[in-house]
Amino acid sequence: MPLQMNREVFVTCAVTGSGATQDRSPHVPRSPEQIAESAIAAARAGAAIVHCHVRDPDSGAPSRRRDLYREVTERIRASDVDVVLNLTAGMGGDIVFGGPERPLPPAAGTDMIGASERLAHVLDCRPEICTLDCGTMNFAEADYVMTNTPGMLRAMGAAMTQAGVRPEIEAFDTGHLWFAKQLVAEGVLTAPALVQLCMGVPWGAPDDLQTFLAMRNAVPDDWTFSAFGLGRHQMPFVAASVLAGGHVRVGLEDNLMLDRGTLATNAQLVARAVGIVESLGARILTPAEVRTRLGLTRRDPA
Repeated sequence: MPLQMNREVFVTCAVTGSGATQDRSPHVPRSPEQIAESAIAAARAGAAIVHCHVRDPDSGAPSRRRDLYREVTERIRASDVDVVLNLTAGMGGDIVFGGPERPLPPAAGTDMIGASERLAHVLDCRPEICTLDCGTMNFAEADYVMTNTPGMLRAMGAAMTQAGVRPEIEAFDTGHLWFAKQLVAEGVLTAPALVQLCMGVPWGAPDDLQTFLAMRNAVPDDWTFSAFGLGRHQMPFVAASVLAGGHVRVGLEDNLMLDRGTLATNAQLVARAVGIVESLGARILTPAEVRTRLGLTRRDPA
């Protein structure tokens, strides 16, 4: 299909993620206070949405603790900066298998919980958006599988919809978009849906432009999509997504560097993305405009 540049763009900042990056840059926030402060700085730099995970404040390891999510949420909402809050619901679906000859029982690092527990912090904090990783995928970290079964996704998607939290479909390959469309057809998710195209995450969709266009062309015309690339491809994908009609995501979850040899902050990555978007002739949307366009409602924690 022909591509049409997006002239009004929102920027999402993925603030910290769950990868083992906490010791690779001093700018990767760990504590709830650091995560909130980095999110607020990103919003001041032009991010309309902040996508947040939480980490153990001491070790920096990824965490699912509800009290940490609650503190991050409350700190961001109590600030004088408006921003749309997007919390991950991707934690708790990890299986690390044993060796090829003895894959079971699962190895250390496995973290598998039920749908209700995976969403407990979302129902507690009531963000405008939360993520829904719409498929199962091998990751490059040992024999680690991100596990999202059809039943799990139906249960989580229905709970998100019922709670009034907008699911952001995380699509790591074309089959994930196929199943997302099935969830909409079944009424589990409402249309038009919100999608994040995740490019270059091993072993999902590679970050070449041919694959990106295949992913983009699999998104229904009335859906809203963003895209991101990892590492040095983060900023090229800012331009690629806008030119393909989408929005953009940057942040330390996906890339630690501003330039070769220069570690970035979230605010610096957002400012660089804003510059690219505006240099293409597009306008940056405010959080209020994003809420109106996506039909989001800001709620206080339960």
